[in-house]
Amino acid sequence: MRISTNTSRWYDRPWAAFIFFTRLPFWRIHQPPKDAYESVVEFWPLAGWLTGALMGAIIWFGSKVLPFSIAILAAITARLLVTGALHEDGLADFFDGFGGGGKDRSRILAIMKDSHIGTFGVLSLIVYFALFFECMLSLGPLYAALVAFTADPFCKMVAGQITQILPYARTEEQAKAHNIYRRFNLTAGVSLMVQGLTPFIGLLISMLIGAADF
Repeated sequence: MRISTNTSRWYDRPWAAFIFFTRLPFWRIHQPPKDAYESVVEFWPLAGWLTGALMGAIIWFGSKVLPFSIAILAAITARLLVTGALHEDGLADFFDGFGGGGKDRSRILAIMKDSHIGTFGVLSLIVYFALFFECMLSLGPLYAALVAFTADPFCKMVAGQITQILPYARTEEQAKAHNIYRRFNLTAGVSLMVQGLTPFIGLLISMLIGAADF
C-alpha cells in the first residue's frame, strides 16, 4: 500500500500567502510547509481582500469623525504597516532599474535586486502616493471605500500574472524568502481570477443603485 508523503492541508497555501504578503503574525497561529510558499502568488488577491477591506473601513468610518483627507492618509498608512511597504519597495526597485540601468539588461536586473533605493525610486513613490491620494480624494468617502476594497484584489490578480510572463530575477538562494514561485495551472488561474474579480460585485451593485437613484 502506498502512503502519500504530502502532508499539506487545503488551507496551507492561502495561509502562506497571508504570511508572505503581510506583516501580521499569522505565522504564530500556523506555519505551513515550505512548498506551500511556491504558490503564494496564486492567492495574492486574498491578501488584497484583507488590506482592501481594512482601507475601506478606515476611509468610511474614519471620515465620519475626521476630515476626509485625514481618513485617506490613515488608510494608506495602515496598508503600509500591514504589508510592510512590500509593494512600494518593488515599485521603487522597478523604476530604479529602468531609470538607472540604461539599455544594459544585466545592469537593470542588478539595480532591481539591490536593496538600496535611488533617485528614480524616490520620485516614483512621490508620484505614486500623490496620484493615489488625489484619486481617492476625488471619489468621496463611499466610493473611495468601495474602490479601495475592489481595486486591491484586482491589482494583485493582474500583478500575479506577471510571473507567468517574465522569469524571476533572482535564484532561490538570492530570493529574500528563499523561494521561487511556480507557474499556474488552469485551476490556479481560474481561482486567481475569481479572487480578483469577486469584489467588483459590490462596487457594480452600488453603482447601479446610484444610477437608479439619479
